[in-house]
Amino acid sequence: MNWNKLGVMRSTVLVAAASVGIALGGPAVAKDTVKLGFIGPLTGGVSAVGLGGRNSAELAVALRNADPDTKYHYELEALDDECKPNVGVQVATKLAANRRVIGAVTHYCSAVAMGTVDIYHRFGLPATVWGAVLPAITYGNDYPEITRVNGTMINQNGTAAKFMRELGYKTWAIIHDTTDYGKGHNEYFQKFLKEDGGEILGTFGVTSDQQDFTSELTQIKQLNPEVVYFAGLTPLGIRVRQQMDKLGIDAVFQGVSGIKSEAYFDGLGTDLSEGTLTFLEGAPAEKLPGGAYFIEEYAKAKYDSPAEAYGPFAFAATNLLIDAIEEVGADRKKVVGYMSKVKDHKSITGPITFDEHGQNTVALISTYVAQDGAWVLWPDSEYAAGTRKLPGEK
Repeated sequence: MNWNKLGVMRSTVLVAAASVGIALGGPAVAKDTVKLGFIGPLTGGVSAVGLGGRNSAELAVALRNADPDTKYHYELEALDDECKPNVGVQVATKLAANRRVIGAVTHYCSAVAMGTVDIYHRFGLPATVWGAVLPAITYGNDYPEITRVNGTMINQNGTAAKFMRELGYKTWAIIHDTTDYGKGHNEYFQKFLKEDGGEILGTFGVTSDQQDFTSELTQIKQLNPEVVYFAGLTPLGIRVRQQMDKLGIDAVFQGVSGIKSEAYFDGLGTDLSEGTLTFLEGAPAEKLPGGAYFIEEYAKAKYDSPAEAYGPFAFAATNLLIDAIEEVGADRKKVVGYMSKVKDHKSITGPITFDEHGQNTVALISTYVAQDGAWVLWPDSEYAAGTRKLPGEK
């Protein structure tokens, strides 16, 4: 599908349809309304990502409703899980218990997603994850209701370990939050790093609401690693990076996908964020197959917050859900059956193919570096060109 032309095509069809309606003097045929759900962190420390995901899902719904060829009219109910498992369980139960909701696009935070998969299975609600990366969300159960369009932390950490070793780094200290998310990243990064010959000098678990890291960072300073690997979300990462600077720790700050947010720069500013590395599945929005179309339509909608890193995945997941309903009807069981057979389904993020666990086979992991207050794809950066250097880069 030529995504660049799709918006123009839809506009043309709408104008033509309106003209025909006026000429014939007949009212438009009313469509049955189908309700969809969205769940993400709309408030709290990672709300920027959640709002970007919600906006992207809303955009997908609005564009499909504008298409006269759709069989149904779609409504989206967006609920806030606050990135808290207990809240996630409450809102997931509310959504799944509403039989009018045919399917949902759910969760950025892995701990929340893990706490809700049983609910979606029990109620038979098709739920497609748009951002959470813990492998067990799809691989830890045999629930056909659960699918995921984005990749997992396995892919991220395999790429991260190989990339950093190829830059010549040898020693690491690890700080991870003690949620399933942080512990999972730590597990997989250690596995891949050791396979690639890297050395871990120390590992430190911290709570996601911890404010003071003097004890952990003082020990890390004594260990003198070349790289500090951080596994957690943006608010925690900001605090760790700030306190590294205060203690004079001159090491590369390497983060997981949980820090890839514009909020990272808002919290740190240009100087402290500079040179931070992170890894994310897929390509930047502008380089995705339908990226130009998505970016253009998102800008037209005039949302007051950016789509953020996982917005394109929320858009793709919502469109996939709508495609399923258009094909098999507004029936939960039939949508679950459709999802089990998804293969090479076109989306703005690239073809979607679910394996036997409902996991999309996302092969590409992109490396980003913070440069002048923005996330820049590594190959396009001045660091890759050699005009800037990371701390201790060989």
